Amino acid sequence: MAVALASVAMTTRSFLLRDVDNRINGLLTQETGEFANFEERGGDPRTGRPFSDADRLLTVFLERQNPDADEELIGLVTRTDGSLRPLRQPHDVPVALPLDRDADALRRIFGSPASSGVLHRPEGEIRWAKVTVAQQGREPDAAFVVAFHPEREQARVNSMFRTLLGISGVALLLTVGIAWAVAGRILRPVRVVRTAAAQLTEQDLTRRIPVHGNDDIAALADTFNGMLDRLERAFAAQREFVDDAGHELRTPITIVRGHLELMGDDPAEREETVRLVTDELDRMSRIVEDLLLLAKAERPDFVSPEPVQVAELTADVYVKARTLGERDWQLDGVADLEAELDPQRITQAMVQLAQNAVQHTTPGQTIRIGSRTDGPHLELYVADSGPGVQPQDTEVIFERFRRGTARRGARGSGAGLGLSIVKAIAEGHRGRVRLHGTPGGGATFALVLHAPRAPEGDPT
Repeated sequence: MAVALASVAMTTRSFLLRDVDNRINGLLTQETGEFANFEERGGDPRTGRPFSDADRLLTVFLERQNPDADEELIGLVTRTDGSLRPLRQPHDVPVALPLDRDADALRRIFGSPASSGVLHRPEGEIRWAKVTVAQQGREPDAAFVVAFHPEREQARVNSMFRTLLGISGVALLLTVGIAWAVAGRILRPVRVVRTAAAQLTEQDLTRRIPVHGNDDIAALADTFNGMLDRLERAFAAQREFVDDAGHELRTPITIVRGHLELMGDDPAEREETVRLVTDELDRMSRIVEDLLLLAKAERPDFVSPEPVQVAELTADVYVKARTLGERDWQLDGVADLEAELDPQRITQAMVQLAQNAVQHTTPGQTIRIGSRTDGPHLELYVADSGPGVQPQDTEVIFERFRRGTARRGARGSGAGLGLSIVKAIAEGHRGRVRLHGTPGGGATFALVLHAPRAPEGDPT
């Protein structure tokens, strides 16, 4: 802004000075042209004949002229001794030393071969033009000189230039002030983002930035808040993983250490200790694998949907589940459609539900596996004929390391992570797990998925 305003002021000054030069040159040309015309066509008013004397010619012409305030009209006549006698009008020029009183300057102008020029003096610059007067066949012995003193014109231009600089300075200050205020308001959300980022710690990820409007800054704040949400979930999952692992692994480690410390030299005792230790190590391995799976559930690539024939998927789950125990396995029904699902994760969840049903039923009891559509939703379910789930346990059993307060039958040796994994897989498909009673007794677990149908013609 400063450079632009200074450039405008300098350019304006240059234009004004050029206009002054053009006006001065025009005045000099006009005055010398008038004198040349008067010399050629004018006549002496006393005799009515052409002028024969240069002194008389210059005197009559000067009497008839009205010069400008900064202009001098001078006649120069050569005396017999070679000196110059100036002829001038009774006109005061507002300079320290008028040209007609500067003999040295007059000689330089008269002796110059040029008809115009610029004379630099300590008292100031002079723009001049002259017309020489000479008798036929002789050297010039007189001259008409027009001199212009440009100091006042240039001073007015410089004064205007200083005024422009002053106005530009005020405009610059006002612009800087307004820009500072506006930029501060525009960038305030950016400073809030920076401050929030500087204040974030692993212990406090709850700070959020208020979002106002719908411009780019608001979009930046909204994106930053989304990033904080993901970070908070990631750190929470990390802390939960560490807490859960520490809590659940402490008991088997204690058991393993206690048996090893008390193990004697008896071969039968050593064999029993090794069996117990191996069993606890296997349980620890299952717990770690399940915790790692739940930790991965927070990642965006936890599920990889692809076009799947739901009928084939349901049949495959049924075939795999039949090997889990001696139960009356039934394929209850299948949904004949193609949907976008992750077949491996869905199979994992359904097998986990089937395993859960096996743990809470006895040999010979019925377990039904099937799939169906309910409006825009797809349900894949496992229904057993066991003791069912107590109402107060409906929400608890889907939490990590939580089991029902009342047993549903023979309780397995799991760590209480199976139904948490099922819930995570359902939520990864933007769905949920629904639990309700089975007609005739038992519990039905269903994956309720909002699974978009695959486009027609997609490969399965």
